[in-house]
Amino acid sequence: MTPHFDTLENCDPSHRHANLFSRLPDTLRHAMQAPAYAAHLKGINPAAVVNRAALAKLPLLRKSDLPALHKARPPFGGFVTDPAGSFGRLFTSPGPIFEPEAKHPDPWRGARALYAAGFRSGDIVLNTFSYHLTPGGFIFDSAARALGCPVIPAGPGNVEQQLELIEAYRPVAYAGTPDFLKILLDAGRTAKRDMSSIKRAMVSGAAFPKSLQDEIKAVGVDAYQAFATADLGFIAYESTARDGMIVNEDLILEIVKPGTGDPVPEGDVGEIVVTSLDHHHPWIRLALGDLTAALPGHSACGRSNIRIKGWLGRADQATKIKGMFVRPEQVAEIAARHPELGRLRLVVTRDGENDAMTLQAEATTASAELQDAVAVSLRAVSKLGGTVELVAAGSLPNDGKVIADERG
Repeated sequence: MTPHFDTLENCDPSHRHANLFSRLPDTLRHAMQAPAYAAHLKGINPAAVVNRAALAKLPLLRKSDLPALHKARPPFGGFVTDPAGSFGRLFTSPGPIFEPEAKHPDPWRGARALYAAGFRSGDIVLNTFSYHLTPGGFIFDSAARALGCPVIPAGPGNVEQQLELIEAYRPVAYAGTPDFLKILLDAGRTAKRDMSSIKRAMVSGAAFPKSLQDEIKAVGVDAYQAFATADLGFIAYESTARDGMIVNEDLILEIVKPGTGDPVPEGDVGEIVVTSLDHHHPWIRLALGDLTAALPGHSACGRSNIRIKGWLGRADQATKIKGMFVRPEQVAEIAARHPELGRLRLVVTRDGENDAMTLQAEATTASAELQDAVAVSLRAVSKLGGTVELVAAGSLPNDGKVIADERG
C-alpha cells in the first residue's frame, strides 16, 4: 500500500512552487471580483504575483478583523463572489465569523491528512468534533468520507452512549480533541467496556502534551495532530515520521514578523499567513494570529512540502499600558526606524502601583546615542515613556514574542 495520498506529496519542491504560483494570478483575478477584495487589493496586478517575493508585497488580511468586516457586510464581508445559496453548508464560529462550505468533495482538504495518520478506506471513524453550527465536525467528516471511511457523527459529550457505539460499531479510528479521547478511554476502562477497536486517531483543537501522548500510546492508540481552522480547514498535519507538521497541498504558507507582513528568516518564529487557491472562497494572505517556525529539510516520510513546528502561541500580543493599547505593529515600526537593531521585545512590568515598560533591543554596537534615539522612537510611536535596554545580538529568545506582559 502506497505511503502517500498522491504524487503531489513527494514531488520536487520546485514543481510545487511552479504549480502554485502559476495558479495564483488566476485566483487573485477571481478574488478581486468580490467587492471587499477589489478594495483590499486595489492597484495590484495579479499577473505580476508569480513568486513569494511578489506575494509578500500584498497587504495582509487579519483574521482578527473578520468579525467587524462580516458584520458590516454580511454574511462574508464582501470577500466571496458566490451567493450564500450556492454553497452546501453555512457555518458560524466565534466572532462571529461566517464560513461557507463548498459542494465539491473534501472541501476542507483533509483526506490527505487522515491518510498520513493511517486512516484507510473502510475504516470506521468515530468523529467527536461538534456538528452544531461550527464547521469542525464537518471538516473531519468530509475528509474521512472522501477517503471512503464510514463516519459515526458522535460529536462531543454523551460518553455513555458513545461507549455503546464503540462496542457496537467497532470504529478503528477517532477524530476529536485529545482531551475527549482521554475522557472516553478513561470512562471505558472504568466501566470495563471494550475500546480495543480504536487503533489510531487524528486530534486537533487543544494542546497535546507529551505526557498525554504517552498515555494514549500506552493503551494502543496511535494519535497524530492536525493544525486546522474553521476558515481554511486542514493547514498542516503530522505523519508517521513525527518530525513536525507538513503543510497541506494547495496552500501557500508564509511565516511573517508579528505586526508586519514581512517574511522572517528561515527558522525564526513568526505569525502564520495562508493563501488558498480555492475559487469558491479564496483567502489572500490571511494572517491567523498563530505563531510557528519552519523546520529545515523535508520529512523522513518522503513528503516534500514545508514543515512547521506546530502551534507556538499567539502573535496578537496587544496589551494595555497606562490605559493605552500598545501593539506588535508599533514595535515593528520602531524596528523599521532603526534597521541597525536586531530582535526587539517590549517587556511590561509594574513599578509600585504604576505600569512600566522596557524595550529590549539587540544591537551589534551599543552606544548612548543609539539608546537615546530608540527611546525617542519608543515615545513617538507608543505615545508612552519607557526605558530602552540594548542587549547583545542574538540574546533575545527566538519565540516570536515582541510584547511580553509580565505584570501577572
